Amino acid sequence: MALHAQAQSEATGASSTAHDPSPLTFSPRRPQLGSLVLLSFRRSRAAGDSIIELTGWMGGEPLHFRPDSDGIDRAFGVVPLEASDSVVARVVVQRASGELDTLRTSLAVPHRVNVNPTGGRPARARRLRVSKVFTTRPDSLTEARVERENEEARAIGHRSHQTPQLWSQPFERPRSSRITSGFGSGRLFNGRLSSSHGGVDFAGQPGDPVRAANRGVVALVDNFFLAGNVVYIDHGGGVVTGYFHLTEATVAVGDTVERGQQIGIVGATGRVTGPHLHWSARYGEHTVDPMGLIELTRVREKGAPVRRRKTARPSL
Repeated sequence: MALHAQAQSEATGASSTAHDPSPLTFSPRRPQLGSLVLLSFRRSRAAGDSIIELTGWMGGEPLHFRPDSDGIDRAFGVVPLEASDSVVARVVVQRASGELDTLRTSLAVPHRVNVNPTGGRPARARRLRVSKVFTTRPDSLTEARVERENEEARAIGHRSHQTPQLWSQPFERPRSSRITSGFGSGRLFNGRLSSSHGGVDFAGQPGDPVRAANRGVVALVDNFFLAGNVVYIDHGGGVVTGYFHLTEATVAVGDTVERGQQIGIVGATGRVTGPHLHWSARYGEHTVDPMGLIELTRVREKGAPVRRRKTARPSL
């Protein structure tokens, strides 16, 4: 997938060509469904009507631009898992004169998550054995509980847009152990096809520590039907990370946690085959690959290039 079209300027109440605004660029250039992308806007060094604010939307979520020392404003955007054939980013440039310019860039998207980390044929779905309580048709009360818990997670992501960015360093892994299942891999629970994997699994044993991927405020500590004992951290600017299947949490709602601080203990609660950490992420209400946070914040904060990631092949 490449840029579907160059950034086009749509004048809103003014002629945009007079200011020749810089086009938007994206990293990575070939994102998958469920990916975070980094939008970059380079301000013109030419004298003229200065820019006082950048706002915008992508995938139904607001964009939060922050300037860096190189004269580039950057913001996270999202390629939703349910995107059809393209995703449009619109950025409104407000100038000191009151004039507005709108930049519009369209990205073509694949029709499914690339579940094979090597980029070849899609990997086969993982075959997993779990308690029958998680694969038999749930009763109406259980269905309502799962939907309520999903909505609670979406609401945390939505509210995160109102939280200022709380982190200043790149995101890091919540555990240093090997990855046992990557984002988007298919799952067969007791022979029945389930949805694709909405996070990244890290190996672990009960008692092993789970650490915050970055600075933020604990937004939720609870027990979910599928995810077991969970901790959600609001990092601000629409970014939320979740830590599932814990034996227990070691933080409470409202706590401010630092990058690398222990927030819980590896466990096997909820729908699991054994102890491990499931790490998830949201941008607003959308589930995204959490490994993108690590890669893109290295770019956003340090100017490092985005490398094509090779994730460990899912193992049984």
